[in-house]
Amino acid sequence: MTRMGNREATETDGLPDWLAPVRTTAETVRPEDLSRFLPPPTGGRRSAVLVLFGHGPDGPDLLLIERARSLRSHAGQPSFPGGAIDPEDDGPITAALREAEEETGLEPTGVQVFGVLPDLYIPVSDFVVTPVLGWWREPSRVAPGDPAEVAEVFRVPVSALADPAHRVRLRHPSGHLGPAFAVDGHLVWGFTAGVIDRLLHLCGWERPWPRSRTVDLGDPSIFR
Repeated sequence: MTRMGNREATETDGLPDWLAPVRTTAETVRPEDLSRFLPPPTGGRRSAVLVLFGHGPDGPDLLLIERARSLRSHAGQPSFPGGAIDPEDDGPITAALREAEEETGLEPTGVQVFGVLPDLYIPVSDFVVTPVLGWWREPSRVAPGDPAEVAEVFRVPVSALADPAHRVRLRHPSGHLGPAFAVDGHLVWGFTAGVIDRLLHLCGWERPWPRSRTVDLGDPSIFR
């Protein structure tokens, strides 16, 4: 990442070839291609998340956290590292890297930010979220920073997320239906699953999956 005053910039040189469709998507995608929940004209709580791609033992993967169950917002949900944009942050890139470091112990200098997706909206918590795309060029050790906020830090292979056997449509008690991923004992749903679902589709990584398979949140059969 480079900075010029209060401006933030991204770097695209030196990315692995498999990230090319993600970079292209970041350059061309429209907000409505990613979600039907778009930010209101005014208001909303500004925040940023780090969508961090790495390369682990099972190939390309994503870094996720599980939020502590004691939190007021999105308790117990797997999510991208991230949080509110503070006044001292230069912008969403700075905020996403800072939050990722606080939550996981990630070394920000090992991350190459190569794109920023359009702002999206989480109505239930009134967050206006900027997803920041990163390449984990130099992986560092990660673990929960504060157990009161983060219960677990884990990496999920992109191949596992694209595996039709791990994909379902999840019905929330509110009645909302959305994509979800049941992988490695984790149920990824909500905003995070929506972004992953759209990236798999837009990047050409999606595989046909049984969209008729619908489960309710909390259904124990989801991991069978």
